[in-house]
This record gives sequence, C-alpha cells and structure tokens, in this order.
Amino acid sequence: MRAFVTGATGFVGSQVVRRLVESGHEVACLVRPRSATSFIQGLGARLVRGDLTDKPSLVAGLAGADWLLSVGAAYSFWARDRRSYRQVNVAGVRNVMEAALETSVSKVIHISSVVVYGKPTVSPVTEDVPPGPLRFSEYAQTKYEGDLVAWALHAERGLPLVMVYPGGVLGPDDPKPSGQYIQSLVRGQMPATILDDATFPFVHVNDVADGVVRAAETPGNIGARYILVAENLTFGAINQLVAEAAGIRLPRMRMPDAMAVGTAALLTGLARVTRRPPLFGLSLDQVRTMGHSPVFDGHKAERELGMTYTPVREAIRGAVESYRR
Repeated sequence: MRAFVTGATGFVGSQVVRRLVESGHEVACLVRPRSATSFIQGLGARLVRGDLTDKPSLVAGLAGADWLLSVGAAYSFWARDRRSYRQVNVAGVRNVMEAALETSVSKVIHISSVVVYGKPTVSPVTEDVPPGPLRFSEYAQTKYEGDLVAWALHAERGLPLVMVYPGGVLGPDDPKPSGQYIQSLVRGQMPATILDDATFPFVHVNDVADGVVRAAETPGNIGARYILVAENLTFGAINQLVAEAAGIRLPRMRMPDAMAVGTAALLTGLARVTRRPPLFGLSLDQVRTMGHSPVFDGHKAERELGMTYTPVREAIRGAVESYRR
C-alpha cells in the first residue's frame, strides 16, 4: 500500500515509517523545511515538503495515497506561544482530514493520546468509556478537540477513520517530556522525586508503531478505537526502573504532592516572564497530567490487532542506553 505519514520525523512518526517500510509499504512523508530527515530518507521514504497548516501541500502529498497515517501534533506541556497547540492539533487536523477526503484515501489512522480522556469515573478505561469532562493540559484539550473534528468528518462525510490512543510513550532517543524526565533523573538534575504514588499508562515506542501499522493493515475496522498501553505503573516504580537501568541513586527527597503542584505553578509563571521552559521541565500542565491519570486497558489491540506488548522495563533500558550514547 501507499502510505502518507505526517509527523514522520518525530519520535513516534519515524518508527511508524520504519515499520511501514519493513512491511513492504511505499511511504511518503510530510516534512517541514528545517526537519532532520536523514533517518527516514535512509529508509527509502519519499519526502513531501509542507506543513499541517498548509492544506495545498497536504492535498499534493496525499495524491495517489491509499492510507493517511496522521501522527503529526504539537506535543509538549509548555510552549512560548500556546496558540501553536490549537493551530496544529485542531486546525491542522481539520486540514489533513479534509485533504484525505478530497483525495479519497481508503483509510485514515489518527494518533490521539490517552490524555484526551482526562479522568473518567470508570476504571480501568477501555475504548467504550467516554472521556471525562476535564483535561489537564492545553495539549490534551486541543488533541481532544482535534479528535472531535475527525470523528465529525467520519460521521458526516464518511472519513474512513481509525483512531489509536497511546499511553506515555517510552523508548530510545525520546526528546519529548517522558524522555526529558528520564534524562533529568539519570543526570542527577532532579532535587526530589514527585508524585511517586500517581499511576500512569506506558507503552514502548515500537509497540505504538506496530499498533498503528497493524490498525492500517487490518480489514473491516473503520470506526474502531484502540488504546495502546502495556502497563500502568506509578512514577515511583518508573523511578526505580530508571535507577536500575542507569545504576544510579534516586534523590533522597520526595516532594509532597501539594508542594509539587505549587512549585510547578510558580515555575510556569516564571517561564511566562522569561519565555524559557520551566526549570526541571516542571510545568503545571505536566504535573497536573502526571497526577490525574486513570488506569487504562490496552487488551483490545492485543485481541483484534494481534499485538504483543514489550515490557516497560525494556523501553526504559533502551532510553537510558540511548541517552548515554
């Protein structure tokens, strides 16, 4: 099949491209002018210059494609200009989904996130559980609104949509918040651990790529949703796995949860003034997200897509090794 991938140079997107190529699919990738493309070019992917905010480039890139794999997103828990979340995660999603309709692709796989669920009253959360009323970051809120755009186009105009919801994605060479957190622990930059008892769902980046491609390859699943979560672990357990993989001692101090929220609020306020990311990456959006996640059930993807999840321990080991390289 001929696949068009957005977000192809990112942490998840690059592994989706790798998995597609390994499975024998022909791949074209949307890339911005300054994107680092050596990895996906080395895989043999064709490059299409453009942007999610540039609809004509999306239509041109999707011409002749069978599948759209919509991976691109504004993913962070702090940004100098918070309008960028809405520009990419809502308006950009509308652009690429409408372009998919105009070019008559046969299937769209859109990568959402478990954070769009907020904190439902039901636990564990499955694909049949509706999202809670609140989300805990601008990233989560705009991803949720972008999802609604995609589902509306599915209902009203027949967009051939399948949506996947990864948990916190871990693995080698992660430049995003999860990877930054692990790097801070490994380098001894965290003066204290935070939210040790809070639980969060995690998954290996390779499993996300596998699930995305399997969702594309599986017939008869238009309209399906798949949560991709291997394990639900406390941050205290994650800290221990990082310490074991890196051979380090964790900080002696454990910050009380209320103090962590207050400190994050203070550092986020300072970041607005300095226009530089909060110290230790401790933004209020990130701390609220860490502290409010329910337990998620990723078994549907195993049953229907034939997936086998990688232990989170291996994802963390790979991450630690990559940072030391």
